[in-house]
Amino acid sequence: MAKIKITQVKSIIDRSERQKKTMSALGLKKLNATVEVEATPQILGMVNKVNHLVKVEEAQ
Repeated sequence: MAKIKITQVKSIIDRSERQKKTMSALGLKKLNATVEVEATPQILGMVNKVNHLVKVEEAQ
């Protein structure tokens, strides 16, 4: 399974509670925080919901 790097690039202040919980579930708590996760369908769906707040790259 491929890995992806997810970086938070925008604040979650003034976002819906659902988006805040999604960011937390991805492991992102602070601005510019980066996590490396497996690219499962569940993770990709979560990233799709908050794609305006994050930057996604392929991990190597």
